[in-house]
Amino acid sequence: MSGRVVHFEVPFDDGERAQAFYGSVFRWTLQAMPEMDYTIALSGPVSADGAPSEAGYINGGMFRRGDTEPRSPVIVVDVASIDETLERVAEFGGEVLGAKQPVGEMGFAAYFRDTEGNVVGLWETAGG
Repeated sequence: MSGRVVHFEVPFDDGERAQAFYGSVFRWTLQAMPEMDYTIALSGPVSADGAPSEAGYINGGMFRRGDTEPRSPVIVVDVASIDETLERVAEFGGEVLGAKQPVGEMGFAAYFRDTEGNVVGLWETAGG
């Protein structure tokens, strides 16, 4: 388990408005993924496989805000096993907000609420 922050997510109510805002203010490169109802947010240069090609930054994404969590920006932490991490979250007083969900063929994601009320995302790479 790396425990590293590897991604960020920003929910939106109006996708075009949010993309225009973040693209203009921070000059992020935004790539719509309509099949996933998601927008990739590249906050710096990337290599051919889409990974950051310079040290010091992470990429993220944007999604339509729903009625359930997450409803505010979140950081996403890389873990070896979401299932094991969610067990530890509950053991140490956090609240699991849902089961592990597949993200295409790339990996899996889940969310939890920490002891301070913050929603945090988890990422597990497929085959990792």
